[in-house]
Amino acid sequence: MSDTTTDATAFNLDLSEEQTLLRDTVRRFAEEEVAPRAMTMDKTSTFDMSLWAQMRELGLTGVPIPAELGGAGMDTLSYILTIEELARVCGSTALTLAAHVSLCTYPIFAFGSDEQRRKYVPDLASGKKLGSFGLTEPNAGSDSGGTQTTAVRKGDRYVLNGTKIFITNANIGETFIATAKTSDEPGGRGISAFIVEKAYKGFRLGQKLEKLGTRGSDWAELIFEDCEVPVENRVGAEGEGFKTFMKTLDGGRISIGAMALGLAQGAYERAKKYAKERITFGKRIADHQAVGFKLADMAVGIQCARHLVYHAARLKDAGRPVGFESAMAKLHASEVAMKVTYDAIQVLGGYGYSTEYEVERFWRDAKLCTIGEGTSEVQRLVISRQILK
Repeated sequence: MSDTTTDATAFNLDLSEEQTLLRDTVRRFAEEEVAPRAMTMDKTSTFDMSLWAQMRELGLTGVPIPAELGGAGMDTLSYILTIEELARVCGSTALTLAAHVSLCTYPIFAFGSDEQRRKYVPDLASGKKLGSFGLTEPNAGSDSGGTQTTAVRKGDRYVLNGTKIFITNANIGETFIATAKTSDEPGGRGISAFIVEKAYKGFRLGQKLEKLGTRGSDWAELIFEDCEVPVENRVGAEGEGFKTFMKTLDGGRISIGAMALGLAQGAYERAKKYAKERITFGKRIADHQAVGFKLADMAVGIQCARHLVYHAARLKDAGRPVGFESAMAKLHASEVAMKVTYDAIQVLGGYGYSTEYEVERFWRDAKLCTIGEGTSEVQRLVISRQILK
């Protein structure tokens, strides 16, 4: 299945020996272990937890987290390569890992207290526990400053009430980081962040809705009904939760860009293989200009997306602000993924429309990338504000 025509070995993207080794290791794991189970996970809307156990063994559950806290001690780009290679065969598996690392483990590591890091990060980074992130609500999606879940302090506890929806890893997660209003200040200024354990009194899971794509990635509602959370589980000061989550999303958008990149790469490889084998009018369809030009456009779009995504990852590793670049990377990569997966279906024709072939699943999975962690419209808002300063 491997194709080196548009990967980092064919273009000088300066991967280190360690990064190349990791990429190749994840690629083998994805092709040998994840790919054979991807269709079943999609059809049953269930994530195969045996894959999680294997990712734990490979050290993939905490790639960018320091070794002393249970992680692999590698950089952001190494983590991005991991997500890309998983998405190349299964968007659901990539999303499960991305939500765990980018949206739960990382904010506790980056913004939590020393005590919180010691208590929660090792189990998350090692994969002993799976993490989840609760931001979206029925009336607060793109407008996350409109959070309605409340947290009222009562002595050494906060009492949370409210509902979160569309939460990745909800049923399989054990550690959650979620937002709630701790004051009536407008917008995000009254929002705080909390670490919530599944066993806490007053916390339960709601319905699991059916969805278009990434069906093998678990999601459900989080429901807080007088849920008691210890004060020491507040991440940062009161009122800083919105700011913390926005910084978290800056990094998370790079991983969604990587997921989109992997989906596009996978669809392109399958379309190219089919185009080189299918004969019409006496020649391979790849030799018909209409198809050849589609493949050329796919390759160009993917490589442009790869440069943007890798560049954003390297900026994060350098400790530089990434909000602008991560928005660009996520926007472009997700829209490239939609175009490439759509064109892959066109190249395969009726076979592309069949659920027995993978490209229709890649197209369905790619749609999530234009919505999750900020829609394409939100990314354009972020970018336009920056360029029009």
